[in-house]
Amino acid sequence: MQAQANQHKDRLQTKRLVTRSGFFLLFLLAPALNLFRYDLTETRFIVFGFPLSFNLDLTWVAQSSPADVAGQILFWFILPILVLVPLVLWVAWRWGRIYCGWLCPHFSVVETVNHLMTRITGRPTLWEALKKGRRGKAIHWAGLTLVCGLIGFSWALAMLSYLLPPIPLYTDLITGNLGFYPAVFLGVASTLFTLDFLFARHLFCKYGCAFGVVQSIAWMTNGRARMVTFDTERAAACRDCTKACDEACPMRLPTRSHKRAKFTCTQCLQCVSACREVQKNNPEGSLLHWEPGEANRQTVLIPVHQLDSEPAGRRGG
Repeated sequence: MQAQANQHKDRLQTKRLVTRSGFFLLFLLAPALNLFRYDLTETRFIVFGFPLSFNLDLTWVAQSSPADVAGQILFWFILPILVLVPLVLWVAWRWGRIYCGWLCPHFSVVETVNHLMTRITGRPTLWEALKKGRRGKAIHWAGLTLVCGLIGFSWALAMLSYLLPPIPLYTDLITGNLGFYPAVFLGVASTLFTLDFLFARHLFCKYGCAFGVVQSIAWMTNGRARMVTFDTERAAACRDCTKACDEACPMRLPTRSHKRAKFTCTQCLQCVSACREVQKNNPEGSLLHWEPGEANRQTVLIPVHQLDSEPAGRRGG
């Protein structure tokens, strides 16, 4: 039983590591590989190596009727949006912020910096109380700042490569011939990303990421969506635990609480893995599970009082 639980836990987080690492590399390399970017110099998208102008060449537009132009806009621009937006909302409605926990590059940085900061100070964020005797050495803080700075610079460079031709950009950067405006962009963006990763990474995920908030709202409208549930009937098994599930949560959420208290849950399942590790010698297994929720007042965004449709006389009888 113990070996099986450990194996299952390792598989779960290993799968997340694979998906997060792969998507992070895709995020950094997509512009250089011409998989997806917007070229400001030519004012058009590049998708899988092909220029995407929505078939709206200026010469063709001048010679075509308004109906033909409108048809092209509808087919190449509006129709994809009408397909993709409902699809994304449906995924979030069923599984919550699963993109955040399993793919998002920013959340990957959150987990990485959390791990490094915990090793230095015993706490994953600057906004939690220091543990006694765990202030960290100056050289460790310098190393952490350097790591955040390097990640921030890589993010800034990746963002700029989504807007300018990547290969000439990299060449100018290496040879020291970078233009004024790209240099200003890199400097400002690198500084902002570094500060975010050091001080505000959790706050951004909770309150600053519009895409994440939209996913959370869609998830909260579905009372039976997948969520981390707590086996309250076995709550006594938590008495000797040091809140390993709460400590493992990268978003610093009350993992055993109701759904509304976990509005910004990213479905990373770190809490589930932590509980499995703590309860590995317990024949009944983990107290936390990722499963469909039960529709009630705690699992919806706006609690609604449900009236009992059964007549009072019948209830009395």
